[in-house]
Amino acid sequence: MIDKKAASQLKATIWIGKNGVTEQTYEEIRRQIKDRGMVKIKWLRSVEVDPTGIAAACGVELVQTRGRTMVLARRR
Repeated sequence: MIDKKAASQLKATIWIGKNGVTEQTYEEIRRQIKDRGMVKIKWLRSVEVDPTGIAAACGVELVQTRGRTMVLARRR
């Protein structure tokens, strides 16, 4: 089971800006998951983001979503 307390204490290392989710965003998520095992992502209010879709596209697990923040982790 993924430790949600550890997830909430992470600093956001990926920001999704006005261009939305791009192929470079997916690549960076995959790279950081490989290196760290868990990544926190924030996005702008003006951008539509589907956390479940991003997790599925990257082949990772969606740990939690709060407001405009999500935490993704490597599948166990």
